[in-house]
Amino acid sequence: MTINPQKLMRTLFTTAISASHPYHVLPQYLPKDRSGRLIVIGAGKAAAAMAEVVELEWQGEVSGLVVTRYGHGANCHKIEVVEAAHPIPDAASHKVAKRVLQLVSDLQESDRVMFLLSGGGSALLALPGDGIDLADKQSINKALLKSGATIAEMNCVRKHLSGIKGGRLAKACWPAKVYTYAISDVPGDEATVIASGPTVGDPTTSAQALAILARYDIEIPENVYAWLRDPRSETIKPDDPALARSQFQLIATPQQSLNAAAEKARAAGFTPLILGDLEGESREVAKVHAGIARQIVLHGQPIKPPCIILSGGETTVTVRGNGRGGRNAEFLLSLTDCLKGLPGVYALAGDTDGIDGSEDNAGAIMTPSSYARGQDKKLNASYELDNNNGYGYFAALDSLIVTGPTRTNVNDFRAILILEAPTK
Repeated sequence: MTINPQKLMRTLFTTAISASHPYHVLPQYLPKDRSGRLIVIGAGKAAAAMAEVVELEWQGEVSGLVVTRYGHGANCHKIEVVEAAHPIPDAASHKVAKRVLQLVSDLQESDRVMFLLSGGGSALLALPGDGIDLADKQSINKALLKSGATIAEMNCVRKHLSGIKGGRLAKACWPAKVYTYAISDVPGDEATVIASGPTVGDPTTSAQALAILARYDIEIPENVYAWLRDPRSETIKPDDPALARSQFQLIATPQQSLNAAAEKARAAGFTPLILGDLEGESREVAKVHAGIARQIVLHGQPIKPPCIILSGGETTVTVRGNGRGGRNAEFLLSLTDCLKGLPGVYALAGDTDGIDGSEDNAGAIMTPSSYARGQDKKLNASYELDNNNGYGYFAALDSLIVTGPTRTNVNDFRAILILEAPTK
């Protein structure tokens, strides 16, 4: 049987996305009693698609408001969908956060609130704490994104600068019953980290947020410093009584998507090796993947070809240059530079939300000829990597993957396909 490597990798990527899509995962988790009045709120890149599912499934009265990234909307008729900016919040993010809090104010014990949550919610639902304005949050967000901080570190800071995250939204809903349904986009699937945990207790502290800002040498204005030293900046802790009527349910995780892709790989005759959710600098994570791929090609370890290495998670990029590109393009450019056309090795890296960073592509594909083709076009992979120009490099090779918004988000997906038999 003849295999088209690029087509197979695209199929694996599509499979990973499908396995986490709200249409396929949310209905089974909704309450069995789907009658009565329901208020739906939500935030994230998958929030609009999740709201559409609720409208289709709910038999009782339903209304509400969700916010998603520009271009990630859905066909809702009862639940209002607002679009806002990501990864840097804008005025729409601020305005909708205020409206969400107003919508859940003054609820009764008999009321039910459904919160639809997915990655991206931190930026999309932006309500600065007292004495902080949106410009402060925007500048700190930008600095964190360039710093190389992990998603957990970034969201620790975001929670303590917020008037709605870190459990505050659940407290605002009290005494209503709150059901949170979440699609995870973070390593470890920690509820407190996904979109900065608006409806769950948060064990981190304002002191830790200050320490993170200091660790990455991020300058903050005096009003932000004063707020983080103020006891009011503390998030809602896990033992707070206001969380007693709030339930949290994961409905999709990166591991589920990796498992689905692994099954598809087996069906195509390839042995999968799942490395799991990974963190770290994109270029360094690529070096580890390159080492594993080289060991497989040269020595048949830890598995023999034909095989596929699969991994997910959220890497980081410390911005050093002026090029274009997100985490996945950076990963692939580093991989290309490391392997330099190693025969029989193909790779795909893409963000399952369809947007790699702030570009218009989901990711890109590397083939054994990518390095040589880049040289033919006078592109030096190492130089382009120093300039953080993964997008430009793979655009020149016509190797970008463009899917448009997928309306889900279980973060990055990476597949390295190895065709060659060991030489020993």
